[in-house]
Amino acid sequence: MSDSVEISVLDAPVPDAALDQLASVLVDCVEGGASVSFMAPFSQAGGLAYFRKVADAVASGDTVLLAAKLDGRIVGTVQLGLDTPPNQPHRADLKKMLVHRSARGRGIGAALMAQIEVEAIRRGRWLLVLDTVPGENGYRLYKRAGWTESGIIPNYALFPDGRLCDTAVFWKRLDR
Repeated sequence: MSDSVEISVLDAPVPDAALDQLASVLVDCVEGGASVSFMAPFSQAGGLAYFRKVADAVASGDTVLLAAKLDGRIVGTVQLGLDTPPNQPHRADLKKMLVHRSARGRGIGAALMAQIEVEAIRRGRWLLVLDTVPGENGYRLYKRAGWTESGIIPNYALFPDGRLCDTAVFWKRLDR
């Protein structure tokens, strides 16, 4: 990982400049074919609308938003969803682990994953869950980070170009 990579929590209110950079990361990932809930073509305006909703969830305490900055610019992000039912106060959802294609291969994803686990423990969350496309970059990252695959759901979602894709469901229990 580059010495200039900085991982931080983005607290409310999330600055407009950060929202714009986060949206750019999302747009790049969708353009690169990542199945992250959005279809091509996907615009900067669409990315901004999405991250404004995330910023609202940050403000309400339902989401922890991390950003990875490289040379002062956001190039990666991940979210921890804390809005769980009353019988699941120990669990959280890992969401939208994204790294701009130009910044990949520098350990940014691994650094984001390590920090989101720290943030989960800080908030009393020790069981994390996520889903991802089997065989894609995220899948390999989660395997390396010690996550356990529960199974695969066929034809779960679409890639941005409209092709069907499966999803793998993962979980990880953190040391408390």
